[in-house]
Amino acid sequence: MSKLPARLLAHILPLVFNAHRKQRLSILIYHRVMPQLDPMRAGEPTVEEFDAQMRVLREYFHPLPLVEAVERLHAGTLPDAAVCVTFDDGYADNELHAMPILRKYAVPATVFVSTGFLNGGRMWNDSVIETVRTCPDEVLDLRELELDCYTLGSMQQRLQAVESILRRIKHFDPQDRLALANAIQERGRGLPDDLMMTDDQVRSLAQNGVGIGAHTVNHPILSSISAAAAREEIQQSRQYLENLVQSPVDVFAYPNGRPDLDYGIEHRDLVSELGFKVAVSTHWGVSTAHSDRYQLPRFTPWDRNPLKFTARLMAGYRNIDPLIAGLD
Repeated sequence: MSKLPARLLAHILPLVFNAHRKQRLSILIYHRVMPQLDPMRAGEPTVEEFDAQMRVLREYFHPLPLVEAVERLHAGTLPDAAVCVTFDDGYADNELHAMPILRKYAVPATVFVSTGFLNGGRMWNDSVIETVRTCPDEVLDLRELELDCYTLGSMQQRLQAVESILRRIKHFDPQDRLALANAIQERGRGLPDDLMMTDDQVRSLAQNGVGIGAHTVNHPILSSISAAAAREEIQQSRQYLENLVQSPVDVFAYPNGRPDLDYGIEHRDLVSELGFKVAVSTHWGVSTAHSDRYQLPRFTPWDRNPLKFTARLMAGYRNIDPLIAGLD
């Protein structure tokens, strides 16, 4: 990929957005880095695209480890254009494809791991995606599961089927959701069992300077389970990871992560009570010193063109954390 127009990026864009980059923290959220474009996961960057994005961060922004960035934000010492990189769930390609690129550009990152899917497990949503991908028929009839009958004649129809199924079952009780995903996956063929990391890959990330964060065991929507179950999910994932990497795990990501919908203030207070230093959500915006360190916003980069990616990140520093809008 050709060199970015450095004169434009280094001079014009900072002049436009400079006033909005001071003492503001942009946290990026990724899930996967694909070896090549996957039409069933079109929102995920390829290796080439992720490489270009990390080069942009190193050349034109100030990437920092998550906890350090938050501490400096609240101390008033955060550098301009500060940014953090995070990954959710614990996909194997985080270690296989993302880690070498992160090391290449010396970009710190944190991977939030749902421990129940390590070592050959598969997240329920991936079971749905891979079932629809591999279904040999042009019709997937799930009416006996109280879902719909889906036409799979084209890639677009398969994508629409995935979106519809995921939307319908996302907020089910975790055990009911898993049982339904298991029933759906019987319609697929040869579903992969290597999508998520192994224990050794988690250790490899930690040994190569990537931060490890807790993301529950089974990735439940916390608002859909009891308080006792939520505490157990969070504590058990943290304990597993601390035993695995032999170091403290002090950051947490809420599954799905939308405030007041996927988790409540009681879950925020629980994370604080358990002694985590930072927790991240998925509402969009940039953090300021007024942001709640246990509900930090994140941003999903989707531009494939490096120049557009850069411009959107710079423009994003104007978008204040919606949970504190009006305080700054």
